[in-house]
Amino acid sequence: MPRTKKIMMWSTAGLLVIPLVFVLFLLTFDWNAARPWINQRVSEASGRTFAINGYLALHWQRAQPATDTWRDWIPFPRLSAQDVTLGNPPGSKDGTNMVEVGHITFSVNPLPLLTQTIVIPTLQLDDPIVHLERKRDGQNNWTFKKTEPSPWTLDLQRLLFYKGEITLKDEVKHIDAKANIDSLEPTAQNDYVVGWKLSGSFNGAKISGDGKAGALLALKNVDKPFPLTANLNVGKTSIRVNGTVTKPQELAAINMELHLSGASMADLYPITGITLPKTPEFSTQGQLTGVTNALGGKWTYDKFKGKVGESDIGGTLTYESRETRPLLSGTVVSNLLRLSDLGPIIGADSNESKKERGVTPNQPSDKVLPVEKFTTERWGSMDADVKITGRKIVRDESLPIENLDTHLKLQDKVVTLMPLNFGVAGGNMIANIKMDGRNDLIKAEIKLSARHLKLKQLFPTFEAMQASFGEVNGDTSLSATGNSIASMLGSSNGEIKALINEGTISKLLLEQIGLNVGNVVLSQVFGDKQVKLNCMASDLSVTNGLIHTKTMMLDTEDAILYITGDIDLAQEHLDLTIHPKTKGLRIISLRAPLYVKGDFKAPKVSIDKGVVALKTGGVIALGALAPVTALLPLINIGSQNEKDNKCAVLLKEAQEKPVAPPPGKTYKKATEK
Repeated sequence: MPRTKKIMMWSTAGLLVIPLVFVLFLLTFDWNAARPWINQRVSEASGRTFAINGYLALHWQRAQPATDTWRDWIPFPRLSAQDVTLGNPPGSKDGTNMVEVGHITFSVNPLPLLTQTIVIPTLQLDDPIVHLERKRDGQNNWTFKKTEPSPWTLDLQRLLFYKGEITLKDEVKHIDAKANIDSLEPTAQNDYVVGWKLSGSFNGAKISGDGKAGALLALKNVDKPFPLTANLNVGKTSIRVNGTVTKPQELAAINMELHLSGASMADLYPITGITLPKTPEFSTQGQLTGVTNALGGKWTYDKFKGKVGESDIGGTLTYESRETRPLLSGTVVSNLLRLSDLGPIIGADSNESKKERGVTPNQPSDKVLPVEKFTTERWGSMDADVKITGRKIVRDESLPIENLDTHLKLQDKVVTLMPLNFGVAGGNMIANIKMDGRNDLIKAEIKLSARHLKLKQLFPTFEAMQASFGEVNGDTSLSATGNSIASMLGSSNGEIKALINEGTISKLLLEQIGLNVGNVVLSQVFGDKQVKLNCMASDLSVTNGLIHTKTMMLDTEDAILYITGDIDLAQEHLDLTIHPKTKGLRIISLRAPLYVKGDFKAPKVSIDKGVVALKTGGVIALGALAPVTALLPLINIGSQNEKDNKCAVLLKEAQEKPVAPPPGKTYKKATEK
């Protein structure tokens, strides 16, 4: 045989023998002897103690599932290790391990190794115990030390747990929770292969839950969405989801039914990071869809329906991550809105209601104006642009509010409601409200106007007003600082103007106010009559929460009422005097003034003995100034026949629009008396 052929034959044989010897080495090598070396290398790479304490073996198997190609003949190495532990970072005081696994098995696809890619089709963990911790200073045990970038990449395609336990103690988020995880048998109806049960606490509230999912990290296949169903209870808040996730390691897309319920929507903030108002008990359900991006993603809660208190609610909301702050936008509609369900938004609900939604009752029993503070620190977590509509309002019979709509915006901790439009007493009330939460104290501004409020509808439960006609109009402009409704009104500055220009009003009502005791008897026997109302006008100044009556009078064909005095919003105290003057002969004429004094909670009306009817509170109503409702918009429109009106002077004064200084400031005009 020629020398050249011999060299080629032996060379070829050598090339065949080398891999054969390597394979034989792998098949016969006792891998347990390599455990110290493996333990040392992994410990150095991870910066913490790693150990394979039990048996270590290597087996070979064909690729699963089979592909009916030549690749099926390439065996996959399958490693098996028992009793594996990974310690906590250096300096950990309790000496426990971060991870303890009874048995680890995984296979490696050998072909991608040629391109420096480690492909692990399945990593199976039997009896894993994982302890995750984060201290108050932010240090945690799941962050590994930084290493030099590696040319190798890891592709973990499937992760399975069997009878595992994961605990999390997070002193930053105040979480102490445990999840028990176990495998499930997939069925023809679903692809769930993992189930879990959750228990523990979050922010001091008890948490519990359970759920099922597909094989973790199994969604490399975009065409086969990852199934997920879960129930989570945090205190009184419940979250239920049922749907699919595409590529769960990236949250590439979510499409699932979402149910939310709880004591208050504000309780969702620690869980979701979305700032929502304080509400009564609520429940909603709708379709949640979304995709992630570099900034976080865009999520839509589409066509949701539910209840807030006893009000229905529905709409569509979108939460979109942005570079500055995320944006919540959309529409919310209530076909039947109970007015009392809006109370918690401004802290105007009862102490009993506060207890139900987990808020410490703080409303003093002797105070009317809400003292609960706005949570402004959350205003900077996002922006908002939401249109809100209440098509029909269910309210107390004495409140003539019919519907509302508004455009809510939150931009860099500044909240605006522009406009806030109420249907009231056959007319409408429009407010532009701005609250700037960028400082320790909120800077608030409100411009309020009312148009065509019908007299008889304005006091629907006051029988003596039902035969009256005429319209109330007015304007209010106020500014204030404070972190609650009470503190804002107690520091407010500005003006309030209101008038009724022509109409009629109940004669019996006027008589009951004290203009003539004898005619009260006659009117009650022979019936009520209407008297011509020439005008009612009020011009009020507000300085540091003190409302002063610069001008306030009621002029009819039978009498004139002059009202003077102050209303202290900071102290919630009334000090008003009503001076009645009759225009004709009466059986008994009363010229003594009437006094309205005392706290908002229990005002007292006094006069000479015998005028019992004053206790009805009609004086305050006809004076167009109730302790709280005086701050609602009453508007300012003149008559077409103004030059012929007996109140021409007052009407002319009322034509001037009310003004307010910047929040925390006072105008000289607003302090004049």
